[in-house]
Amino acid sequence: MTGDLINEPILVTGSYDHTIRVWHPYTSQCIRNMQHVDSQVNALEISPKRNMLVACGYQHIRLYDLNSNYPNVNFEGVTKNVTSVGFQEDGKWMFTGGEDGKVRIWDMNSPSPACKRIFDCQSPVYAVCLLPNQVELLMAHQGGGIYLWDVKSDQHDHLLPEVECSILDVAVSPNGMYMAAINNKGSCFIWTLTSWSGLPDQETQLTRSEAKLKIQAHDKYGLRCKFSPDSNYLVTCSGDGTARIYRTDTWTLHAELRIERYWMWDAAFNNDSKYLFTASSDSLARLWRIDTKTVEREYTGHLKAVTALAFRDEPVPISTTDVTGTGLSSTH
Repeated sequence: MTGDLINEPILVTGSYDHTIRVWHPYTSQCIRNMQHVDSQVNALEISPKRNMLVACGYQHIRLYDLNSNYPNVNFEGVTKNVTSVGFQEDGKWMFTGGEDGKVRIWDMNSPSPACKRIFDCQSPVYAVCLLPNQVELLMAHQGGGIYLWDVKSDQHDHLLPEVECSILDVAVSPNGMYMAAINNKGSCFIWTLTSWSGLPDQETQLTRSEAKLKIQAHDKYGLRCKFSPDSNYLVTCSGDGTARIYRTDTWTLHAELRIERYWMWDAAFNNDSKYLFTASSDSLARLWRIDTKTVEREYTGHLKAVTALAFRDEPVPISTTDVTGTGLSSTH
């Protein structure tokens, strides 16, 4: 494998079979198979520079070099399942959340990343999301609430959209207008967000949220919610075997992508929001064309449930001439 991955779309999948696979998404070709011997893979993220991959599992966070076979870095001091991970936009720091109730901020400017800040949610954390302002984190936990934490000022707030449930995922639209969360009952909650607009000499206040609506997105366990890059769509995934895509201008159902009998664990849009990658418990990842609700690609090779995926499209604009049939690239 070469550094060419920096300029190509990258799809990465993680599984209960203790492996991580790297794919050319427009050919379905697996170009690397990495062992994640510690445990199943709970969450994946590709670094902003597209050269590193972080994988979270049981009591482990590992950082892999995508372009070489150098030894990976293991993050120290975590316990229980680590369930969520992400990067600040410049890659200067990384955040993780886990079932020990802790959300950690990791300094990525040293060869051995160190934990610099910890927020204790006092309940197992299932999802962490960074707002577009790059200073506030949303943290969804088993107690049914969502914390908002400003990592610079240490201010925080707490939302409790519904009692006697667990929030499984939380997401913010790239344009910063909306927040979404999904719970173990299949309910999806939507809020509108408003940034603080006080005077420059006043203390910065937390982003404000206003409840907008509740969507009964699924009849069973909700697992994932994620906005498209253009903020026009929201996808929710569930144990009912569906990924459902909603329009954010009307909050009406735009498309339902269905597989039989299996859980839909994770999803990611491509850059132009016309295609969706999904990960499911039938050991497959798929690429769907949203307007036709058809599967364009299948990624085969995992032996157990695919529970996490990460995708980064090309860093340069994609040509309008599509010779691959996926809309992902026209230069290969």
